[in-house]
Amino acid sequence: MLHNEAKEATGDLTIRMIAMPSNTNAAGDVFGGWVMSQMDLAASTAAFGIANVKCATVAIDKVSFLAPMIVGDELSVYTKIAKVGRTSITVDVEAWRRLRHTPETQMVTRGRFVFVALDENNRPTPVVQNEDADA
Repeated sequence: MLHNEAKEATGDLTIRMIAMPSNTNAAGDVFGGWVMSQMDLAASTAAFGIANVKCATVAIDKVSFLAPMIVGDELSVYTKIAKVGRTSITVDVEAWRRLRHTPETQMVTRGRFVFVALDENNRPTPVVQNEDADA
């Protein structure tokens, strides 16, 4: 286990992929924006699972970049529903890396993503929780 305050991920594994050379910044590390985009995709999947309608990101809060990723690291994104409001869903997200060819893991980024449920005209609509949702 690499150094980090969290020992294991919390929430549901929602997305997993390998960081590729096209995902790097000028310094050669995996671009933080790429990690955030994967987190947003995972959070939107979790929000849709609750609302069962289109959900749009309206805020990203408390994002912390804790450690760099390198090409070849496996990124695993975990989501946990934090709050369901009248038209909004708040999702806590953790992004963890596993060094390629090792069992070692480390949280690299965490944040809170807020979505609004939208109707067919892209207007906020009340969240009617999916009966199959675990929230």
